Amino acid sequence: MNLSRRHRLTSHVETGSMNDIMFFLMLFFLIVSTMVNPNVIKLLLPNAKSSKQVMKQPITVSVDAAGAYFVNKKPVQPTELETELTALIGKNNLDTPTVVLRVDASQNVQKLVDILEIGNRLKIKMVMATQAQQAAGK
Repeated sequence: MNLSRRHRLTSHVETGSMNDIMFFLMLFFLIVSTMVNPNVIKLLLPNAKSSKQVMKQPITVSVDAAGAYFVNKKPVQPTELETELTALIGKNNLDTPTVVLRVDASQNVQKLVDILEIGNRLKIKMVMATQAQQAAGK
């Protein structure tokens, strides 16, 4: 009497479509991860009864292509720039003065550094104005 089975059953799992599934999962997570911005801080800001906004007028220091200095469109000698800025800050009673620097692109960097040193001595916040770059096709 022969009791052994002639046909053995084997279990087999088809994994051919597993590559497709893993590819789509990876693509999904890549797309979703670019949409998530981890640097966002959600704040609930307090309400105020008055909605008055304080607008500060910045002081503008300009240096044109010829090397002439201007403070709020008024011509100033380079040696008098520090005293002119000190006078404007004192006259306008500015707690945190802001100066917008408008230096011509043809000027060397030393003129910009000289103005920044004056701002550092006077403890003035300096912001450099730039022009938006034009598109090549326009």
